[in-house]
Order: sequence, then C-alpha cells, then structure tokens
Amino acid sequence: MTAPTANSRVLATLNEDGSRRWIRPKPSTGKWMIRRRAVGYALIALFLALPHLRMRGKPWMLLDLPHREFTFFGVTFLPTDTLLLMLLFVSTLIGIFLLTALFGRVWCGWGCPQTVWMEFIFRPLERLIEGGTNASRRLDRERQHLAPRRLLKYAVYAVLAAVLGNTFLAYFVGTDQLFLWMRGAPSEHLTGFTVMAITTGGVFLDFTWFREQTCLVACPYGRWQSALLDRQSLIVAYDSGRGEPRGHGTGARTGLGDCIACNACVNTCPTGIDIRDGLQMECIHCTQCADACDEIMVRVGKPTGLVRYTSQDALAGKAPRTLRVRTILYPIAFTFFFGGFLLALATRSPAEVTLLGGLGAPFAREASGEVVNQVRIKIANRTTEVRTYSITYVDEAGARLIAPENPVKVAAGHSVTTTVFVLQSPERFDDGERRVHFRVSDGASFTRQYAWRLLGPED
Repeated sequence: MTAPTANSRVLATLNEDGSRRWIRPKPSTGKWMIRRRAVGYALIALFLALPHLRMRGKPWMLLDLPHREFTFFGVTFLPTDTLLLMLLFVSTLIGIFLLTALFGRVWCGWGCPQTVWMEFIFRPLERLIEGGTNASRRLDRERQHLAPRRLLKYAVYAVLAAVLGNTFLAYFVGTDQLFLWMRGAPSEHLTGFTVMAITTGGVFLDFTWFREQTCLVACPYGRWQSALLDRQSLIVAYDSGRGEPRGHGTGARTGLGDCIACNACVNTCPTGIDIRDGLQMECIHCTQCADACDEIMVRVGKPTGLVRYTSQDALAGKAPRTLRVRTILYPIAFTFFFGGFLLALATRSPAEVTLLGGLGAPFAREASGEVVNQVRIKIANRTTEVRTYSITYVDEAGARLIAPENPVKVAAGHSVTTTVFVLQSPERFDDGERRVHFRVSDGASFTRQYAWRLLGPED
C-alpha cells in the first residue's frame, strides 16, 4: 500500500507525499540582512570570547555546577542566594514578555543562537562548499546525500560542532580547567569529556539534520506568540491591501496589486513559509522576505515596503498606540523585580557562613570526662579580595574551643570549610543538648553571630 498524497503542501517542511522538504533558502542581501549580519557576528564573537574574559579576577560567566557557584559578570552567586536568583529569573522572563509585546519575535530573528549560527555560519559554509543554493537543491532532488561536496560539508560541520562543544563546556568548568583537560587523556576527565561529546553530537545533528525543525517543533516560542503578541506588536508582515490581487508581469497591470507573484519571499525564507499567508507560527521575523521583496520592487519600479516591519493594526489602517495594557504593566513589573534584585545584590552580606554538624557520632568523651562536639563551619567570601576570618566561641567560660585552623584565610569568591571542636563539662547539657553561639569576623566589614545546638549525654 502507498500513502495517500495530499492535494497541497501541509507543512512548509513536508512535500505532498509526506517526505522531508529540505529548506535551502536563497540569501537576500538588503538593509535588514546587513544589520542582522553585524548583530549576528557580534553575538558569535561574544559567545566564543565570554568564557575567556575576566572581571575582578573572575570569568564573566561561569556556571560551576560541581561547586554550586554561578558567576555572572564578576559577581558570584551561591545556592543560598535563592532570592537573588529568583528575582533575576523573573526579571528576565518579564523582560522577554515586554520585548515581545513591543518588537514581536525580534529575539528569534536577531538574537537566538539557533538562528544566528545557522544563518551566518553554517548555511554560508553550505553554499560555499556545495556550490550555491541551486547546487544544494539539485543534490536534494537527486538524493545525493553522500556526494563528495556534502561529505566535505559534514566534516567542516563536525569541526565547528567540536569548537562549540568545547566552548559550551568552558561555561561550566572554566577555560583554565578546559585547557588542562584538552592536553590530557579523556579517561582522566570522563564526565567532562562526555558532556563535550554529547554537546558536539547535538550541535552536529542540529545543524546538519534538524535545522529549521528545531524552531518549528522543539522551540515553544512560536506557540507562545499568540499570548505574547497583540495587534500593536511589531511583526514582519505582507501588506495585502497594497499587494493583492497579485499577478505576473511588469507592464500594464490593470486591477492588480504591487505583488508580481515572483515568490522571491518564499525562496529566501529559512523556514519555507509564504509570508503572504499572514502571521504564522513558523515565522521567526528574520526579515529575509522583506529584503527579497524590496529588491524586486526596485526592479519593477514600485515603492519598497510591501513586506515590512509593521503591526496588524497598522495594516488595518489603525493608529499606533505605544501605551497599552501590556506596555504599562510589563515595565512596572520589570522595575519591581529587577529593582528588588539590585537592592538585594547591593545589601547582601560580604560573606556567607553555614554551620554543619560533625561527621560520625554527635559527640565524644575525653578521658577527663569532658564532652567533645565537632562543628564544621563553611565560610564563603563574597568580596573581591582575600579575607581572613576568625572564629570565636562566645558563650560563658567553662568551655574550650579548639580550632586547628583559626583564623581562616579565604580567597575572593571562594569558600572554605573548617572544623572546630568544643570541649565542656557534661553538666552543661540540659536533657542532652545545649544552645551555643559562634562569632565569625573578618575584622573589617563582616561580623556575625550564629546559634548552634550541641548534643551531649542526657544523664
């Protein structure tokens, strides 16, 4: 049995018989492409350089999962910074909502790594190696997926994927550790090598096989646009009032609109849609169709802008309204949460101290009869310089504090866990426990007192 054939194409990436339709867009160089290319290459350079840049002696960005430390632009966040991280996350989310309400899917077309790397690195290399858009389409029609040119393209893609995989790993382990691992055998850092290998394979498959499917199937942003956009939001759209009815020819066109049905907008679209069908989930607002249409309009002596940045209300002849519910509530919410983040960041303590119980038994007995309690004290230095912290037992006399390392030196942005021992008479315990206090001070800007419960004999 054979599968039934559809009367027309159901999806932009499927042929009528249900087979994969490979999208090989023809590049359109215009004013928007020039601007997007400048932004795209700047973002690519930033992504590759960011792990190598330093601020206050720290990487600009380091997501150190093993040590549970996250550094953004020289500021280190710890797992205890729950409030800070929550405020930052919510602020980012509201910022995306506001950006979408004002400028539509500008992130998808201008800033998304999938779009930037695909359109400005991988597809240009594809056209260069395979001989141009028409040559790539010919290889697809002839099903020459293992042609020498295509195999060469895959080899180049694999090298680029390895670069991206190692760069991705640098965001989590740092460039110093990454260079050390690169000079050693993979067996010496099996976890890191596995992460790099999986990332490299994922990048390779993404840009060789999934490509625009990542935007259409995996990414939820296009499906959110119905909720994030309103009729005043900026979108890339076709002016049907000016372009319809469309028709061929550049001579006398009585009763026809400006669209000459050349399909240049379709041939250049990286997701394979027809912008003339209206606002669609697959449209990433990359403006390729606008550049292609403007070029045709200039050739036929018509005004440019048949496909342009506009809004649904503007196309309907309504006046633009900058102030509306979304553009009022989103800035208020963003100011509240991001202001709270900045306030919490400015007022947070210069050190983070955590008291932990000792390892093993909760207490021990000395030969003299004294009870010994082990307490671990973790000190995280949040400042940008080395600090020395002294630990003091502040309760009444009769107890002794033994600290093998006191004071404790902690490097900037790092944490150290030290162990102290409290020795005291068993008569000081009430029903097997005793509340005590420790003071931790760096002698300058930080002095805090911490309560702790020691366990001892009940008799």
